[in-house]
Amino acid sequence: MRIPTNLITGFLGAGKTTAIRSLLARRPAGARWSVFVNEYGMVSIDQALVDDGSDEVAVEELGGGCFCCTTSIPLGPMLARFVRQTRPDRLLIEPSGAGHPARVIDTLRSGPFRELLDLRATICLVDPKDFANPRVVNREVFRDQIEMADVVVLNWLDKRESDLIRRCRDWIDGFDPPKVLVAETQFGALEPSWLDADATLVRWSGVIPADHAHTSPTHVQIGIDSPRTSAIPGAPLRLENSGQGQWACGWIFSPDDVFDRDSLFDYLGQVEDARRVKGVFHCEDDWWQVNRVDHEFSFSLSSYRRDSRLEIIAESPRDWVRVERDLLRTLRAND
Repeated sequence: MRIPTNLITGFLGAGKTTAIRSLLARRPAGARWSVFVNEYGMVSIDQALVDDGSDEVAVEELGGGCFCCTTSIPLGPMLARFVRQTRPDRLLIEPSGAGHPARVIDTLRSGPFRELLDLRATICLVDPKDFANPRVVNREVFRDQIEMADVVVLNWLDKRESDLIRRCRDWIDGFDPPKVLVAETQFGALEPSWLDADATLVRWSGVIPADHAHTSPTHVQIGIDSPRTSAIPGAPLRLENSGQGQWACGWIFSPDDVFDRDSLFDYLGQVEDARRVKGVFHCEDDWWQVNRVDHEFSFSLSSYRRDSRLEIIAESPRDWVRVERDLLRTLRAND
């Protein structure tokens, strides 16, 4: 059985280590948990703070840089050895607050880890005061940590003004694709249930007015003719919607679906009668977000990792099943 695994991320000082300690204190009786910590500096601090001396908690620290950059080479073998030695019931991984943990997720979904670890919710802690600091909020790593998270938790509520907390939460609620959960806490206290938070959230782009009677999806299918309730490789979730002379369809693909970037971009750039094309995709070289308005097409790298997803809005009815088949043809074989 694969080991439930969570990343606990957040910018420097957000409260990650305290949050992990709170989770360890509330773990099920008799459960063996392991914690793998990435400390940017050379002196081991977090390991000493997290380790509670219990035989049921094992802690390992990789120092001297970030998982995603200077220490990325030893991450794989060191983590694999640690998991084999400790055989935990759950694994928590704390990347450095100065790094981009998206690469860590890619590592955990590939190679030997694919069959060893069951990657659950990625939780990002946010200090609202960082939202008010232009030097932080404009840093790519800060935004990337939030973008890739499934659950975002605003910490330090006991020390921050309510208006700042509200504005920070409104900003996070505006991320698209949306978060599975946005929560608030203090003293780094996390609910253990958040570790297994799992939901498929869909938010339409807003082109169809929110007050229209048909804004709820009028048709939902998993794959082309499947009764399943979640996306699996090669069988995406499909949601159709229409209203006020516009027709929309969205797809959610398994994160294990890997697209051929050139074929996918060529197809999306040529979809007929598309007023809007917007999505994020797991391609062979990285994760990419795409945006097309009429015939203007743009793309950029994305830190989002939960799933691949796409929305197309057209001004005339479309055969969405046929579009789906065309999309599936851009998947890479044997990936």
